[in-house]
Amino acid sequence: MNRFAANAWFAFSARTITVCALTMAAGHAVAQSTPAAAPAAAPVANKVSDAELLRDFIHYVKVARYDVAGAMGDEILRRKISPADFVALVEGGEELGRFEDAVGRAMKVGELEATAGGLSKLYQTGKVAKARNPDEIAKNIAMLVGPVRGKILARERLIPAGEYAMPQLLEAMLDRGNLALQAEATTVVRDMGRHAVMPLTTALPNLEPGQQEMVVDVLGAVGRRAAIPAIAELRSQSSVAGVKAACDRAIDRLGGAGADTSTLYNQLAEAYYAENTDLTCFPGEDHQLIWTFVKGGGLSMQAIRTPVFNEAMAMRCAEKALNLNPANGNAVTTWVASNFSREIDTPENYQNPEYGANRREAMYYAVAAGPNVSQQVLARALTGRDTPLARKALAAVEKTAGNSVLVPTSGGSSALVDALSYPNRRVQYDAALAISAAAPAQPFPGSERVVPTLASAIRDAGTQYAVVIASDNESYQSVRKILEKSKYQVLPFGKTLADIAAPVSEAPGVDLVVIANLSAAKSGEVVGEIRSNSRTSAAPALILAPADSIGDLRNAYSRDRLVAVRSVAMGEETISKAAESLVQTGAGGGITGDEAKAFAGRALAALRDLAVSGNQALKVEDASAALVGALANSKIANRADVADVLARVGQPRAQIALADAALDASGSEQAQMLDKVTQSARRFGNMLESRHIPRLMEVASKGNGPEATAAAAAIGALGVSNTDLVPLITGKAK
Repeated sequence: MNRFAANAWFAFSARTITVCALTMAAGHAVAQSTPAAAPAAAPVANKVSDAELLRDFIHYVKVARYDVAGAMGDEILRRKISPADFVALVEGGEELGRFEDAVGRAMKVGELEATAGGLSKLYQTGKVAKARNPDEIAKNIAMLVGPVRGKILARERLIPAGEYAMPQLLEAMLDRGNLALQAEATTVVRDMGRHAVMPLTTALPNLEPGQQEMVVDVLGAVGRRAAIPAIAELRSQSSVAGVKAACDRAIDRLGGAGADTSTLYNQLAEAYYAENTDLTCFPGEDHQLIWTFVKGGGLSMQAIRTPVFNEAMAMRCAEKALNLNPANGNAVTTWVASNFSREIDTPENYQNPEYGANRREAMYYAVAAGPNVSQQVLARALTGRDTPLARKALAAVEKTAGNSVLVPTSGGSSALVDALSYPNRRVQYDAALAISAAAPAQPFPGSERVVPTLASAIRDAGTQYAVVIASDNESYQSVRKILEKSKYQVLPFGKTLADIAAPVSEAPGVDLVVIANLSAAKSGEVVGEIRSNSRTSAAPALILAPADSIGDLRNAYSRDRLVAVRSVAMGEETISKAAESLVQTGAGGGITGDEAKAFAGRALAALRDLAVSGNQALKVEDASAALVGALANSKIANRADVADVLARVGQPRAQIALADAALDASGSEQAQMLDKVTQSARRFGNMLESRHIPRLMEVASKGNGPEATAAAAAIGALGVSNTDLVPLITGKAK
């Protein structure tokens, strides 16, 4: 039920109630200049004007009648007033200052925060839309050569328009027929800062030499290093002395090039890939702008969704670097990593204008680039704790790597080996599978971890583990109950991560950390603990914060994909969904039952291949303990595959486990398991204990079924002595 239905009799605005009350008391209506107090909030009549609603909202915020103010504000939002009309409503009278003050107050009141935020966003959206309207931009540019007051207003409106004003400002800046406008437009462009850089550098190669000299001087004055690659490229390609001199001046002013042009473009690509805030013109907005220059048409902008903007620009710059120097291997790595990230971050059903439907999937280009590039991509993913990217890179390595797969990436270490210790079990499993697929011929530092990791995929892949750091045991138990309903194994209570260091170190992995009911400062300390702990550094962290801490925490972690901040007062279902969404974003979601089975199947196949090949770098014997444990679990779906691997392990405990499993089974499964005992005995001889022989004789002597024959074959392969064999021949076996 919404707020209007829940409140019973407030069917008119407070203004209307006041008028009616005075009419009843005095026999005539009296117009009111301000709303009167209302006894309770209730539905708002549709005949109340938008302007009245806005005035009433402001009034009731000021007198602290938050329930009534909420009803008014919600009704404004319900009416779907266009952003432009709402701006006119706020700015049309004398409401602007009062509106901004009321919204500021309301944002500090829990029950009004969402309503006030909606009204503020509606107003800001309208202001932005108005400033970016091409007709408004043209009008404001024309005002630059008018009276002083008009110039000031024009600048105040053009600067907020940002990149959207650049096509018309560039045209004015290059207009030698109107020198006064040219000078004013040039000043505005200089003051645009980062908003001027990409439009100007995109236009630069297509301009006349005199125009190029002017634009380069402006870029130097703007002072953004993102312009250096384009200026350096122009300098190397131009034969005009004035243009070269302008480029030298600008590069010197911007801090010097310091590298060849291809490297400069790749450095800019890396800055975009790292999502450098200085390169995003409209932070917090749904779209950014991509620029092209059309001969005869000038600058052209294309909106692109913000989640894939940085990747699009990184790929553009990396392609530029490769066009200038096809041997630039770093640029290939940047491009492949950016393309993977583009694929990961693309919103559902979104057709990226920078990556047409005719282009192939990112994996195609990654495997074509070879395993060395994929390992470079993996190295940056591990460093950046980018789990989805790490998995993409590992999939590419597995498809292409040979037995010389372990390529040093940084500091002499191998990204593949480092991935075995990455605090996400999917990545660990993928790394072990990629290494085993390459079948390295010689042991290497870290090779002893590969087979145990594969064994863990068989045993532990389907279990999710969570840590709850809480202010008190009551908060811990409340969150624990929610997580257990979502099938998490929750580790013991702790007020800090250090309190539960031992359980964390013993768990196969930590899939989620929840920080519950701590202050902003304490929550920040716990996040620092999580990121510095090798077992949890890539774990998604959900902060359930008190109301007075939410704002600060959201500001602190707004750009961290591994942290989400929600109110501790949320309901169970909302918390569960928030955790699910965070784990999906940060780690690709929890490991599902089907996915766990797939990991187990792939791990078993890998172990079998290693056993068959007799690989001495990756010894299957190192997995025997885990495999024996898995075989003892009668509920696992792939026991026969586990048995097949154990039959190739030359250890007594492996053969004993096979015999125990076979003797405890029945029917066709028993026959299948007995066959594995036979295979083990044929390869390694008899390593069973004396207790097994009588039981095998018993199975062999019962009936003529396949299990009896399989038991007899096992007895033969084990080389049972004649003394033990006679009762079977004479039919007197017990």
